[in-house]
Amino acid sequence: MNEGLIPRRYAKALYKYAQEQQCTQQVYADTQRLEEAFATHPALTKALGNPALSATEKEQLLIAAAGPDAGKAILRFINLVILNHRETFFRAAMLDYQDVYRKENNIARVTIITASAVSDEIVARIKSLLKSKLDKELEFVYEIDPSLIGGFILRVESMQLDASIQNELKKLRVKLLNK
Repeated sequence: MNEGLIPRRYAKALYKYAQEQQCTQQVYADTQRLEEAFATHPALTKALGNPALSATEKEQLLIAAAGPDAGKAILRFINLVILNHRETFFRAAMLDYQDVYRKENNIARVTIITASAVSDEIVARIKSLLKSKLDKELEFVYEIDPSLIGGFILRVESMQLDASIQNELKKLRVKLLNK
């Protein structure tokens, strides 16, 4: 079965269940917290794929990663995923749930990546400009990546504007190689 299909089905089922329980926003917050746990602790993914760990141990790991504020819906979902031996798809299902939630609630995820920290005023100007241009609620993520050398990258959902010096150098390199 397609590895993208399984997490997507679980994400849609979780969203439908959360709608019935009227807790889609709580589950969204829980999935964000879980994704943060996966991002900061890469060993969590390895542990879920480890056949030496029992289902109970894997479930306890995910419950701990969900944190003490986790809602009933996400805890039941963790139990379902473990019960069906789909724990290796758990992270992908969480990301897919976030996509479903954003789509259903007309939310666009905006990522701003700069080479160094910029003032809050500049970030606020970018936010206000985007809010005026897009007919969606915006969710902002701000990152710093020194490898850009200078400039910025702006991602709005699947679109990207790359105004970084790193990108300009790559373009220049390609031009020089093609001559």
